[in-house]
Amino acid sequence: MVHVCRKEHFNAAHKLWNPNWSEEKNREVFGPCANSNWHGHNFELIVTVKGKPDPETGFVVDLKALSRVIKQEVIEKVDHKNLNMDVDFMQGKMASCEILIMEFWKILSPKVDDLVKEGGLYKLTLYETPRNFVEYYGE
Repeated sequence: MVHVCRKEHFNAAHKLWNPNWSEEKNREVFGPCANSNWHGHNFELIVTVKGKPDPETGFVVDLKALSRVIKQEVIEKVDHKNLNMDVDFMQGKMASCEILIMEFWKILSPKVDDLVKEGGLYKLTLYETPRNFVEYYGE
């Protein structure tokens, strides 16, 4: 199998906050990420597709089509948005990177799998900062 990656970028605001906790406990656990006025990140999303190259094109996946799916299904819904307030699939969920990447998988997996003859979505990587990122394999 060959792994092909596409990186996309988006900006979004969020707040880490558990409504069942006091303000003091939220600040203790989440620190500045519990800021009542939100905070933002320049996110990088890397979508990794696995598969066998098509004998006619040499491609595992058409990267233009992959980019289009990522942008239409995810980026347009989260870019320059407040993840807690503006994004329908994040309503009622903690806006952590761990939860966000799992929601991205639910959205992207069937769409990406349709683009690949032999293979499909393998992994998502979401960078919140250059040093903090999460990976998800759909498990």
